[in-house]
Amino acid sequence: MARGLWTSAELIVTLGIVLLLLVAHQLWWTNREARADAGRTVRALEREWGGPDPGGGSPADGSGGAAPGGAPEAPASGPDPAAGDGRPDASARGGGARRQQAYAVLRIPRIALTAPVAEGTGKAGVLDRGYVGHYTRTAQPGAAGNFALAGHRNTHGEPFRRIDRLRRGDRITVETRDALYTYTVDKRLARTFPTDSGVIAPVPRSNVTPSVGYAEPGHYLTLTTCTPEFSSRFRLVVWAKLSAVRPR
Repeated sequence: MARGLWTSAELIVTLGIVLLLLVAHQLWWTNREARADAGRTVRALEREWGGPDPGGGSPADGSGGAAPGGAPEAPASGPDPAAGDGRPDASARGGGARRQQAYAVLRIPRIALTAPVAEGTGKAGVLDRGYVGHYTRTAQPGAAGNFALAGHRNTHGEPFRRIDRLRRGDRITVETRDALYTYTVDKRLARTFPTDSGVIAPVPRSNVTPSVGYAEPGHYLTLTTCTPEFSSRFRLVVWAKLSAVRPR
């Protein structure tokens, strides 16, 4: 009996250690690896483009940049905000963006975020690498419609962990090979269901809470992530409007 109790205690201790290692891997190691990968990708893009934008972005009020213009895109069926199908849309193929390949850099000064943007929202090739994923079939940066993005809130770099801290008027920049686009935070939806595809529609408006969103075509940026933390039950949404464009 004593030997059996001792063996059981050893198994329990071993199991506890394994569980602690798994938690450490998820909460620490995946963040470390993903952030390192994302950082290398951002630096590679900056070298390819000839260095980061020296001005750090156009003013949020639109001074120093061209005013956005153009007609809105035709509405398209939006993907599930929880995940995309990973296939580049037509605009991505035309602009050179390919699945799992970073083609833009997202910067949010309020939460000290700099992250690469890649096409698609697949976990293995995009989100788990610490990247921000572009929802396929939504607009590209600066284009009329809705440039919709997803990012992890916890583990794997957790780039969108603090987007709940964003407030109206905060600046968000998206840098590509050709231009720097400045968006200004306008609205947010604290909680909706993963199936609420209206939040990433060309004219974003929640299907679950129709009073939240927009009624007119424009140039929108949407950020989506899981909520509450360490759960994927709901989605947190932040919307911004294009306020300035500056060619590189």
